[in-house]
Amino acid sequence: MTVTKSRRRGAQLEQAILDAAWDELREVGYARLTMEAVAARAGTSKPVIYRRWGGRAELVLAAWFRNLPVEPETPDTGTLRGDLRTLFDRIARRADSMMNEMVAGVMGEAFRHPEVAALLGERLANPAPLTEAVRTIVDKAVSRAELPPVELPHRVRRLPLDLIRNESMTCGAPVTEETVASLVDDVYVPLLHGLAALQRDG
Repeated sequence: MTVTKSRRRGAQLEQAILDAAWDELREVGYARLTMEAVAARAGTSKPVIYRRWGGRAELVLAAWFRNLPVEPETPDTGTLRGDLRTLFDRIARRADSMMNEMVAGVMGEAFRHPEVAALLGERLANPAPLTEAVRTIVDKAVSRAELPPVELPHRVRRLPLDLIRNESMTCGAPVTEETVASLVDDVYVPLLHGLAALQRDG
């Protein structure tokens, strides 16, 4: 079906392009996504898209991060493990197979194009809502005396995302509740206690 082009500008046009890229990605996957198809779906032209994004990987990353669901509140179950399991489970629900294929495709382009590698690294290294949620969860645990006072390096705050992404991409299947529980109980909570002990004794 041909989409009639319209005189949209600014944020309205950008949203239409990102929505089109997201819909195309979900329908055909990263490998088969083309800028021509995105332009047709958005009712615009390839030059308009290229004025905003340098290529397919940049466009797809922008669409991905625009469409990531944002949880309105930090988990508050009353316990450190409960809060972390809820947070890890939220991350796991987002790491579906389409995201794995997309990230793998973008990473392939990153090896060939340094600018894509830089953009991918920036996007994955700074998941601000997640890192703030981790900080809040840990601060509450400290206030409840579940955890000694601890300073969280940035890599520790983003580690829940790294752990879930690694499990999802390595196994190629949805992350189970059992895996979430293991990541929290066997990896992340012991890490927090160990880090607190090192900081106290250091």
